[in-house]
Amino acid sequence: MRSGLDCKTLNATSENVLKKFGYESYMGKGLGHGVGLFLHEFPFINRTTNHQLEVGNVITIEPGVYLPDFGGVRLEDDVVITEHGFEFITHAPKSIRW
Repeated sequence: MRSGLDCKTLNATSENVLKKFGYESYMGKGLGHGVGLFLHEFPFINRTTNHQLEVGNVITIEPGVYLPDFGGVRLEDDVVITEHGFEFITHAPKSIRW
């Protein structure tokens, strides 16, 4: 992720990874969205949004997989686009604890 990267391209990258592992039929409708005052806001990271990421954009990266009659999951990371790429602002662990 970096300034100048198109939201459609970022979304396609996520879709390609999910397809590689056989989850193309179970993908969510988009990779993420902007963070601000509302639950979901611009820029939307999906197949249709024409927007190039800009320095200062705060976005979610949350690929989703939903299995029929079972359930689904989204693991969300929040990032800020910087002059040199991006920085994670989510620092929660992702390991499963039983």
